[in-house]
Amino acid sequence: MPAIVLIGAQWGDEGKGKVTDLLGDRVKYVVRYQGGNNAGHTVVVGDEHYALHVLPSGVISPEVIPVIGNGVVIDPKVLLEEIDGLESRGVSCEKLLISANAHLIMPYHRALDKVSERFLGKAKIGTTGRGIGPTYGDKVARTGIRIQDLFDPGILEQKLELALRDKNQLLTKVYNRRAIEAKRIAEEYSTYAERLKPYVADTGLILDQALKNDVNVLLEGAQGSLLDVDHGTYPFVTSSNPTAGGAAVGSGVGPTKITKVIGIIKAYTTRVGSGPFPTELLDDQGEWLRKAGGEFGVTTGRPRRCGWFDAVIARYATRVNGVTDYCVTKLDVLSGLDKIPVCVAYEVDGKKHDEIPMTQTDFHHAKPVYEYLDGWSEDISGARTFGDLPKKAQTYVKTIEEMSGAQVSAIGVGPRRDQTLQLRPFL
Repeated sequence: MPAIVLIGAQWGDEGKGKVTDLLGDRVKYVVRYQGGNNAGHTVVVGDEHYALHVLPSGVISPEVIPVIGNGVVIDPKVLLEEIDGLESRGVSCEKLLISANAHLIMPYHRALDKVSERFLGKAKIGTTGRGIGPTYGDKVARTGIRIQDLFDPGILEQKLELALRDKNQLLTKVYNRRAIEAKRIAEEYSTYAERLKPYVADTGLILDQALKNDVNVLLEGAQGSLLDVDHGTYPFVTSSNPTAGGAAVGSGVGPTKITKVIGIIKAYTTRVGSGPFPTELLDDQGEWLRKAGGEFGVTTGRPRRCGWFDAVIARYATRVNGVTDYCVTKLDVLSGLDKIPVCVAYEVDGKKHDEIPMTQTDFHHAKPVYEYLDGWSEDISGARTFGDLPKKAQTYVKTIEEMSGAQVSAIGVGPRRDQTLQLRPFL
């Protein structure tokens, strides 16, 4: 059976959690493969809203085994608080599996994230300050601390002493902050070890065996394609690979096992944090989109930057991820507009670009070239089939499907589980 990748096709916040929840009864494992508690998913079941930050969205489905893969960076305190919060609401996390190779976010990562961002001033990236970037930095520098290290106190303290040699120099001499004691961190993190141990496993092996036994596995990315450290709007990106290629690396599933890539894309565009955003609206229309769409970050509460649908970015996401199917979310938000602008190309210094410009400089100067599609006035939140949609809404979906280069297989017309129109099955 296949491994399926679920990715965000814009700058994140597209509604991936809802689609994971929709597939919950058809997959056995849902795997988070990158990112940390800098990202968030919202799942709505009936009148219940669940805001998830580290756990895979599949944890809400009783039959699903949620997995935190090796590519995720984990703040153990945040993870345990999230587990406790869900279980207090009757959602069991007893099936959760955590890769022994996942890296830990340490107190010095959070401290350095906050002070370094502050020192960047106007050049700041717009991070959440939760230590994700510095943790990935230590992972690449081979000075990181992994989940498995919690269970060997000697190794843990040894690695902390080594890491803090450099980190304390930075904190005290560059940023004028207090030094951090290795012993204090070791004592704090040893308290997490006992609670986390029942969840820790060789998740790559478990997933491989599941696939060999014809079990469906969903690999769930956080954030979006344009925030990918390699393929996004660098340097205004996250520190990992949310694109489909990162799914194999971050889960331990071989790439030949992946047979489908589902892209989630809003009917308009949003972004959180700094960086270029060609279709951004800085006027009353942008504020209208923000309020109508409830565009505030799940993790930070920050207002999202809002703009019209960008077909250039959609084509790019289709290409770099190998998207086979799209789910268009929040189509209902656009109801009531007479005309809906869609960005079909960019203009840079008088030259038209049908694809994202190659250089950061050109992309920063890109101006959107719009086509205007007819809007609709009807409330579509009660639609349950494609035929229930107004003709103009159908045309909008078909047009952005053609521009994006991959078939639209589902459409979201509201936040609830039952407000997704399934045009064709994902499985």
